[in-house]
Order: sequence, then structure tokens, then C-alpha cells
Amino acid sequence: MDAISVIRTKRDGGELTAEQIDWIIAAYTRGEVAHEQMSALAMAVFLNGMSRTETARWTAAMIASGDRMDFSSLPEPTTDKHSTGGVGDKITLPLAPLVAACGAAVPQLSGRGLGHTGGTLDKLESIVGWRAGLTAEEMLDVLRETGCVVCAANERLAPADRSLYALRDVTGTVESIPLIASSIMSKKIAEGTDALVLDVKAGSGAFMKTPEQARELARTMVELGTDHGVRTRALITDMSTPLGRTAGHALEVRESVEVLAGGGPEDVVELTLALAREMLDAAGLASADPAKALADGSAMDHWRRMITAQGGDPDAPLPASRERHTVTAQEAGVLTELDAYAVGVCAWRLGAGRSRKEDPVQAGAGVELHAKPGDSVTAGAPLLTLHSDTPEAFAYAAQALEGAVTVGEAGDFTKQPVVLERIA
Repeated sequence: MDAISVIRTKRDGGELTAEQIDWIIAAYTRGEVAHEQMSALAMAVFLNGMSRTETARWTAAMIASGDRMDFSSLPEPTTDKHSTGGVGDKITLPLAPLVAACGAAVPQLSGRGLGHTGGTLDKLESIVGWRAGLTAEEMLDVLRETGCVVCAANERLAPADRSLYALRDVTGTVESIPLIASSIMSKKIAEGTDALVLDVKAGSGAFMKTPEQARELARTMVELGTDHGVRTRALITDMSTPLGRTAGHALEVRESVEVLAGGGPEDVVELTLALAREMLDAAGLASADPAKALADGSAMDHWRRMITAQGGDPDAPLPASRERHTVTAQEAGVLTELDAYAVGVCAWRLGAGRSRKEDPVQAGAGVELHAKPGDSVTAGAPLLTLHSDTPEAFAYAAQALEGAVTVGEAGDFTKQPVVLERIA
């Protein structure tokens, strides 16, 4: 077996054999296949695609490159959620303790933000003392104690994907459905939960810009999960406008706690409950009522226990930015559009995002929304508040909002549902 023959097969539109896929992934992980060769193969896959059989085998090979986690010692069924990423997407924070309060165990391996999308670990690290890095034993201990854990994946979980993703990021091959699906699912299947619910976002603030693209990705991932024995389903959800009324780490933690306390923005509550019901159904707990667990405080109890178990102080004040700048409405009317991508870039430039994985983030930076599409606004009224420790960033951040806000008449606005489609 050699890398050139594998590249030529896919370059010429052929289907890779199981042996070719197993060999190239293992050899690349060991450092025996050069980065430029794997780059060429990734581009061939980007241009020519992969069949369902190829994608399933590619995913299996990446899983086999590392360890698989084992939660069989837990008495509760295990279930997890993965979001493809968006702006203001803080759903994991209230969702994990909510599902745990309903009787499931939720081991949630999460990541950090890059570019305009926020990362769950960055949000939670704005809580004093909270730790993302847990050993496998610590993760199990937190699960047994609280029913839920949110932490970083260890380096032995699908290491082939870690190398390949970094390569795709710098070779223009990120936007490939088979490669995106296998990247996400190799880690989630290796995580070892019984059931998985996917939140596949569509819209300007998502990686999949259209419902059609999101549907193709969702179906591919559901097929991969099913092929590997994981009960998998997906919701396609709207990301044309930010979720909730905040985009930024401490700002989103505050809003998540509001949801757990029985309040919070309507769209965040709606999506949290929709995903909770799917996770519980997939875990065999369809009779559980997540709305009741929000109302009676049990979800909040699990949140506080989880944060404490990971070294955090749930009562500590959250970081706040030193400076603020208000963006006002230029005219009166109804807010008909607030572009999610623009808000995400604005938050990024304020210090909430990073361009490279090693860049620091400002815990208090971000954007606070005073109006959402469908709300009436008056000329001169606050639309958004920008938060940052670096006031010199305000002008550059505000540039991202040019053309992002549309004010019109009430008849110009049509409310978009939060959940666009379900795929199982």
C-alpha cells in the first residue's frame, strides 16, 4: 500500500477500498504519510466526494486511531448532543443538567470557539475555578455524582481527526460533507454514549448556509451513527439570527442560568426543551418531562452540582467587561433582520473570539441584543451593547454590523421557526 495509489484512486473518481482507508488513516496518524500527500487526498475527497460505505469506513478508521470511552458502569442510559456551531449558541449549558435531572447521564465533550462561533469550554471557563481538563476517571466521578459533565476531549480520542482537521483548515478543504461528518462523528462515536442528538444549524451564522446543505450533513451524520450502533437523530435549526440575546462567554453563562431559573429568552428555552425531549426519547426516557425539571428547580440543582464538581463556584460573580458601547436604531419600525454572522464577527473582534487556537479570549467581551427580529424599535433606541476590555476595538467591531440590521414595516417580517426539520 502506498499513498500515491490511494490519492490517484480518489483523484480519478474511484471508490477507496476498506483496506486503502484503514491504511492511509493509520499511516498518517503514525507520521508515515506526509502532510502534503494527505492534503492532496483531502482535496480529492473535497472534489469527488465519498460514498456512504467510504464515509463509514473513514469514520471507523479515525475512531480506531485512538481510544474509545466506556460508560457501561453507569446505571443510567447515556445520551449526548452535538451542535455544528453558531452565534449565541449556549444550549449545552442548560441542556446537560436538564437532561440529567430527567434521569439520563450526559457526558458532554465540548470544544473551544474559532472564528465567529463561540466555544462551550470558553463560556464555562468564565466561571471562577471551573476546569475543562478532566481525566477519564474524573469525568466518570462527576457523572456519578451529578449526572452530567461538560469537559474537553482527551488527546487519545480520534487523534487522526485532530491532525486531519488542522490540515483541512489550512488547505481549503473544510467544507466537505463527508469530511465534516466523519470528523464530528468519529469523536462522538468514540465517546461511547448510547444515544446522540445532533443540532445541525442552517443560516448565515452557521457553517451550512442553507437548509439543503444542513439536511445533507444531518442525514450523513445520522447514517454514520446508525451504522456504528449509536441511536442517532438530528434537528435542523435556524441560525440566521443569533440565539438568545447575548453572544459572548460570561454574557451567555448569565443567560443560561436565567433559563435554568425558569426564565430566559423564548428561543433558547424552546430549543433547549426540543433537544432535551429528543435526547430523552433516544435514551429510552420518553416519559420524562424536561419542562417540569426546569420549573421545579431540579435542573438548576444539577447545574450547581456539576459546576462545583468541576472546581467552579456557581455563586461567584461573572466577569464583566470594563468598557461598553451602545449601537442605536437609525429609524423607527420593526426589526426584520439581524444577521447572525455579523453579530458573531462583531463579538469576535471585541475579544470574545480567536483567530488561532492558542489565542486568549476576554471572558466579559461580547454583544448584548436589546431587540430581536419581530420587535418594534424607535429611532435612537439601543439596539445592541458592545462589551470589551479594549475600547479601541469598538469601531472595528461595529464595522461588522454594517448592513446587518434591517428595520421595516410589520408586514415585512415573517417569524422563522427555531426547529426547521427533524431527521431520524
